[in-house]
Amino acid sequence: MYDIKAQLAHIERLLTQQIARAESLSGTAPFDFLSRPLSIGLVPGDGIGPIIMTAAEAVLRTLLADEIASGKIVLKTIEGLTIENRLARGESVPSDVLAEIKTCPVLLKGPTTTPTGGTMTSANVTLRRELDLFANIRPVSVPEENIDWTFFRENTEGEYTLGSSGIEVDGLLSMDFKVTTIEGTRRIARAAYEFARNTKKDHVAIVTKANIMKKTDGLFSKLCHEIAAEYPEITTEEYFVDIMSANLINPAIRSRFKVILAPNLYGDILTDEAAQIQGGVGTAGSANTGSRYAMFEAIHGSAPRLIEEGLGDYASPESILQATCMLLEHIGCVDKASRLRAAIQSVKASGIVVDGTKSGATCQAFKDALLATLR
Repeated sequence: MYDIKAQLAHIERLLTQQIARAESLSGTAPFDFLSRPLSIGLVPGDGIGPIIMTAAEAVLRTLLADEIASGKIVLKTIEGLTIENRLARGESVPSDVLAEIKTCPVLLKGPTTTPTGGTMTSANVTLRRELDLFANIRPVSVPEENIDWTFFRENTEGEYTLGSSGIEVDGLLSMDFKVTTIEGTRRIARAAYEFARNTKKDHVAIVTKANIMKKTDGLFSKLCHEIAAEYPEITTEEYFVDIMSANLINPAIRSRFKVILAPNLYGDILTDEAAQIQGGVGTAGSANTGSRYAMFEAIHGSAPRLIEEGLGDYASPESILQATCMLLEHIGCVDKASRLRAAIQSVKASGIVVDGTKSGATCQAFKDALLATLR
């Protein structure tokens, strides 16, 4: 009655692909992000992306004016990563756009829309895979509540690897797949522990659901603890994702967390929760880093509702600006990143708040005030 052989053939193809991917992960020569000249790609995206990216680009051109004038840094706008172009081409990232993106070791990317249903993969998932951006790094800080968290989310595996490649038995069931590789886990764990050591963080929390997902999360847990043994000065604890989601809103315990290490899906969920504690997803930036490329972006989506309601100009640029701070740090411009963070806080303290409504300020007004503060 059911064509099981066809489904088994599909699974065999997926398994073959993932074995090949796992075998290819090690041995990539790292790129020196402090080298010059350096090309930074600006990818507007769609929805509110082009609007908020105008603020980020203006800030970069102001803070990096000398480097741009001398040719040490080149800003390159890369068009075409819109939902309209992607749907017309039938590609999550059109091949010519991807080729342009790969000419820039560093990227600042606006949000992109992912169609609901169908088979088109998220542009972010495709870029993370194509550029091997295995570490998603998201800081969250609420000093008055003693919150200083840095999330290290594995960025290329888990449920996202084959999220558009599951199987369906018509009228009966659907199945998706989760992938955890040895090298993929080791490298995100090492990135988290190296960050903890270098920044004097004394605690790493590993997040899994290894009591249920015994093969995939079980392997993630085992390998993370093996890496942890190489960092004896750092306290390591493991939490299941459900209790960790509760711990983040528990004032009695949450200040103990410093670095939080999680597989892809759990990291995605927890970082949005954490951003809400900080003030909302519009307040947090995100870094996606690998050995050869680094991509920085807002953690929120393209906000189609704001566009549909004619409120796009009232979209907050704060998240993409926080990502810009992370970009500046990544390329060695730490002082410029500090100036930008201070300027963002100064503009907000002055009463210019962009909240996505007409009662708040516009993105343009926030940008103008920010540039006046930086100059």
